[in-house]
Amino acid sequence: MTDTAPRPWTRTAPATAPEGPREHPPATPRRGLLLLMAAATGLSCAGNYFAQPLLDLITRDLHISATLAGFVVTASQAGYALGLLLIVPLGDVLDRRRLAVGLLAATAVFLVCTSAAPTGALLLAGTVAVALTAVGAQVVVGYAAALVPDEARGRAVATVMSGVLLGGLLARTVSGVLAGLGGWRTVYWVSAIPVAVMAFLLHRHLPRVRSTARLAYPALLRSSLSLLREIPLLRWRSAIGALSLAAYSVQLTALTFQLAGPPFGWSESRIGLFGLLGVVGVVTMTFAGRLNDRGLVQYVTGCGIATLGGGWLLLLAGGRSLPWLAVGVVALNVGQQAVLNSSQTVLYALRPEARNRLNSVFMTSFFIGGATGSALTALVWARAGWSGVCLLGAGLAAAALAVWGLERLSAAHLSSH
Repeated sequence: MTDTAPRPWTRTAPATAPEGPREHPPATPRRGLLLLMAAATGLSCAGNYFAQPLLDLITRDLHISATLAGFVVTASQAGYALGLLLIVPLGDVLDRRRLAVGLLAATAVFLVCTSAAPTGALLLAGTVAVALTAVGAQVVVGYAAALVPDEARGRAVATVMSGVLLGGLLARTVSGVLAGLGGWRTVYWVSAIPVAVMAFLLHRHLPRVRSTARLAYPALLRSSLSLLREIPLLRWRSAIGALSLAAYSVQLTALTFQLAGPPFGWSESRIGLFGLLGVVGVVTMTFAGRLNDRGLVQYVTGCGIATLGGGWLLLLAGGRSLPWLAVGVVALNVGQQAVLNSSQTVLYALRPEARNRLNSVFMTSFFIGGATGSALTALVWARAGWSGVCLLGAGLAAAALAVWGLERLSAAHLSSH
């Protein structure tokens, strides 16, 4: 059996037969349910971003170095990548509603534990635990993709993934505000409350979607790796995703240090509010989803990567200019969300019975790239400052553009044969 190809961009090499029957999605869900799912993804993944505007405050409170504080962001992304690899594939074999609800409930518990961390080491451990269970957001995204027909999938995924984007942006803002009121620990224990409430609401309102694969856990993980080996498009998109998030993550770490130091000298709350500029990415992500549903997915990817690279050139000029800094941050958010949504639209069309595993492989690569970008930023910042991290981000974006070009050449070669 060969992979089905519902869109021209999904052409892949022949692969093995699926493990079970294909999904037959129910009637298209009401928008209210998709918005509820978007809220769940935002609250689930918000804990991954709380520390970003608080790095300077955490450094002083726990008496740790700036480099170690920077690795809190890296630990969050690495933990999320581990959860994507080990937990998200379970959505293809377990009750998805129960899995999503259980992960959100566990996230609430670990947020409370993190709020009580007395040392930098325990803060890192708590951060990893929160990130590990926060992959409930990706289980919900795959859930949404299974609930809609092919022609509406780009918009549905964009709607639910917009929750992830808003969760990250608002997390940084709320984090800064709450830290200004009650210290950085307040951020974590207060956020556990709405996460627990969302777990209850998902339990009440999510419809049941049967799993299609019948695999033991070790075989499930092996099959995820097999998909990466069998499907060239998955490899290309995983590389593009990793490089794009690496480029984007550079500013998530470096921007806090830049705004906290001269010439800006901003407080944690002001740094958090600055992150609201990325809300523009929510609007463009929905627009990108519509373009993807019209068959323009490659156009969206290419423009997204180019915007990501251009954003770093703007940020280089914004080292001492707030307007340029603001425009650069907006460009990075717009570009990154376009690349992410177009890639997920491509991959969700490949194997309906293996959507969680496809997403697991792609998003694992995605966040490994993000963790690598953050780690490189911590090192480059200490040696080359703002100019160094801007060149780092631009270089990573250029690499993503090169890989996308190679993907297009490979697709052209396949189509000619």
